[in-house]
Amino acid sequence: MMPLSMAQEGKTNVILKVGGKEETRKFLEDLGFTAGGTVTVVSEIGGNIIVNVRDSRVAIGRDMANKIMVS
Repeated sequence: MMPLSMAQEGKTNVILKVGGKEETRKFLEDLGFTAGGTVTVVSEIGGNIIVNVRDSRVAIGRDMANKIMVS
């Protein structure tokens, strides 16, 4: 288990847990980051991590990515 911010580019990961405060978890879940789902890191630009999640491309900050645990 590791935070999404440490995931390898181009590799598909399974989301194990979404941490943080209630409003942070709700925000991330609304974007599609739910336990059991898959996420792929596309690239990292200026501290933002670009990911594919639920057929959408989303940019999140490194602090948010640290709250998403993947395997």
